[in-house]
Amino acid sequence: MSDNNDPTEEAARRADALDKAGKADPEPSLARRFATIGALGWIIVVPMLTGLFIGHWLDRWMQSGITMAAALLMAGAVLGFVLAWRWIQEQ
Repeated sequence: MSDNNDPTEEAARRADALDKAGKADPEPSLARRFATIGALGWIIVVPMLTGLFIGHWLDRWMQSGITMAAALLMAGAVLGFVLAWRWIQEQ
């Protein structure tokens, strides 16, 4: 006599389904994860440093203290985070 609601049989089915799903879509390697983190870092940092460099140059040219450097640093941060968000959505 077979019981269709056997919890052991159901657990075995779920374990088999999870095993098949894991083989079909494997977890990314550690190197791949570090590469993703590095790429995201550069996507964020480069616009920030570019804004800081241009802002510092404008501040020296206009003799205005750190006004432009701070403003363009923040603009670079916003741009970097938007680019990173878009990159993550595409992945």
